Amino acid sequence: MASAREMRLRIRSVKNISQVTRALEAVSASKVRKAMSAVAATRNYATKAWQVLIHIAGQPGRDTLHPLLTKRSSVKNTLVVVISGNRGLAGAYNTNVIRHLLQHFNRYELPVKYIAVGRKGRDMLIRRRKNVIAEFSNLPAAPTYADVSAIGRLAVNEFLSGTVDEVYLVYTDFITMARQEPVIKRLLPLDVSETSDRVEAYESKHLSAAYIYEPEESEILDEIIPRFTALQVYQSILESLASEHAARMIAMSNATDNAVELVGGLQMDYNKVRQQTITGDLLDIAGGAEALTKALS
Repeated sequence: MASAREMRLRIRSVKNISQVTRALEAVSASKVRKAMSAVAATRNYATKAWQVLIHIAGQPGRDTLHPLLTKRSSVKNTLVVVISGNRGLAGAYNTNVIRHLLQHFNRYELPVKYIAVGRKGRDMLIRRRKNVIAEFSNLPAAPTYADVSAIGRLAVNEFLSGTVDEVYLVYTDFITMARQEPVIKRLLPLDVSETSDRVEAYESKHLSAAYIYEPEESEILDEIIPRFTALQVYQSILESLASEHAARMIAMSNATDNAVELVGGLQMDYNKVRQQTITGDLLDIAGGAEALTKALS
């Protein structure tokens, strides 16, 4: 068994760690509230924008409306935008999104390129020798649309140039504080068959079967479809940030609880060692006193 001094040092070390995890938990709790507010502020608009894209894609002759809605006759290359965190200490948050990504795209027979948003995802993909063509790891803690619009523009440009034939978005959807789920969504071209239920739900609330474009159909679509596509990337980043802070808060809370429990066990072991030491000292004193008494007698 370790000495009393070693036990004291270990207890002090675990207490220091618990103070760090408690501070990280408090910081994450503050950040997750702000992230949830940002998600709530943009979710309705992003959902309506997505419904508009679905509605436009469901119109007759959609392949001629805009190149971003045109499904390629043969798919030769795929681009995946994967959103992860820049830091660890968030439980299985980063691991889950990369595992979900690899389970899906490792079965692909086509070449897959990746755009990594976040250092953790970038590092995991590079370690697995994936083709990472771009990475965005210096985003602000509370990014705005202008901060992340370059990601959407890059994905759109890759698709329009013909370099890739489809674009997927992989992120973590924030559901509740205790539940975050990795999601894979095809961003380009928009697949109406996968969203028919959403189209019907949207159409049931609107009497018109088609839009009237003013001033020109092509001019409006050239503006709103790339913008709304980039908006889906922005919304996904906000969802992922809220999920990351929630996962980190829960992980740090569990770490703090484990540290407190560990300190309790170490304190009991320390008390046993200290009690044994005191008992041994008392026995030595009693034995010495008895030996001295016999010697004097």
